[in-house]
Amino acid sequence: MQQPMPHQLMGYDRAITMFSPDGRLLQVEYAKKTVRQGSTAIGLVCKDGVVLITDKRIVDTLVVAESVEKIYQIDDHIGATASGILSDARVLIERAQLKAQQHRVAYDSAIDVISIVKDICNLKQICTQSGGLRPFGVSILVAGIDETGAKLFETDPTGIFFQYKATVIGEGEADIEDMLRKEYKDGMSMQDAFKLGLRGLMKFLDKDFSPERIDGAFVRLSDRSFAKLNRQEIDQFIEDVKGRRKQ
Repeated sequence: MQQPMPHQLMGYDRAITMFSPDGRLLQVEYAKKTVRQGSTAIGLVCKDGVVLITDKRIVDTLVVAESVEKIYQIDDHIGATASGILSDARVLIERAQLKAQQHRVAYDSAIDVISIVKDICNLKQICTQSGGLRPFGVSILVAGIDETGAKLFETDPTGIFFQYKATVIGEGEADIEDMLRKEYKDGMSMQDAFKLGLRGLMKFLDKDFSPERIDGAFVRLSDRSFAKLNRQEIDQFIEDVKGRRKQ
C-alpha cells in the first residue's frame, strides 16, 4: 500500500495562502514553532498592577547586556515583551507606539489596552492570508492599565489573542506554565509575582541562569505608570529568591 506523501513534499508549506488537505496553514504552524524556540517571557496580573519578566538570552560574553532590549514601553500605562523573532517584534511594537501617540493627539486621552492588542493582531492576521507575505514569527505579551483595571494579553502569530491572569511564552513555556498553575494566586503583589517569575526562570535555565539575562518591568495600577526595573532592583529580587531557597 502506498504511503501518503508528507505535506512538505506536496508543497503545502510553500505558500501562506495554501491550506493542506487536513485544513492547516503550515507556514503559520512554523511561525508558532519559532515562538516556542524563542527566549522566555512571563506576564502576571497582580492586585497592584502587572509584572513582565523576561530572559534576554545573552549567549556572547562580549555583548553589552544593557544594550539588549526585551521589554518595551508602548505608552505611559502600557508595556510589552515578546518571544520569537525580535526584529518582527520591534516592527509591531513601533507600530503600537505610533498608534498610542496618534490616539493621544486625536482624543487627548490614553488609549485602552485592547485597542493596541487588536491593532497588532489585525496586522498579524493579514499576513496569514496575503500572498507574498510571511507570518510574523513572534508572540507578544501586552500588559497595561485601563478603566477596568490591570490587563494582560497574549498575541499569537495567527492573529488571535487571549487575556490571561498569568502566562508564559518561549522555550520555557511548558515547565514554567505548570509552575504558574500551581503557585499563581489571585491578589498577589507585584513583588511576590516577580519572585515567582524569577523562580520559574531559575528552574528552567538552571546552570545557565545569570542576573544579566533578566529584564523586568512593573505597570502600576495606582498611577497607571510603566517602569522598567533597574539592575539593582533585579539583583535584590534575585537575592531574596536565593535566600528563600536556602531556608
